[in-house]
Amino acid sequence: MAELEDELLTTSFRNVMAGVVSPVTVITTFWDGLPHGTTVSAFVSLSMDPPMVLVSLDKGSELLGLVRSSRRFGVNVLGSDQAALALAFARKGGADKFAGVSWDAASGVPRLAGATGWLTCEVADLVTGGDHVIVLGDVVAAERAGGEPLTYHARTFGTHSMLVETP
Repeated sequence: MAELEDELLTTSFRNVMAGVVSPVTVITTFWDGLPHGTTVSAFVSLSMDPPMVLVSLDKGSELLGLVRSSRRFGVNVLGSDQAALALAFARKGGADKFAGVSWDAASGVPRLAGATGWLTCEVADLVTGGDHVIVLGDVVAAERAGGEPLTYHARTFGTHSMLVETP
């Protein structure tokens, strides 16, 4: 009975979270001189003073181990025209995710061309949360390129459109 209740809770939780709009980001780092990255939607601003963000990475993620070792990571906030890039970086392992992708090195981490926003972060702390690790990052560089963001909602990609301008 408890197993069925756990299954129902998991399904209900997944459905509720599908209704939450999330930004789509690619988290990047260098290791052994090579760029590495993965797509995440669990990314938020944490603090303005000092500037901090948090990113959630699966405990089994190859990138988590690399970020843990390098102590530095980039946050590439993808643009609305970058859904294919988000899918490419969401792949588990396999071929080089950076093959055919336009990028450069900025502030010591890989920066993807076309991202609407960019952050370079130094790892402040790592906190275990269920099957993920929350990476707390001190922001050391930031740049806004403009354009509409890529978002994830109801298990699909989309973008934001303004309904009412806020003060």
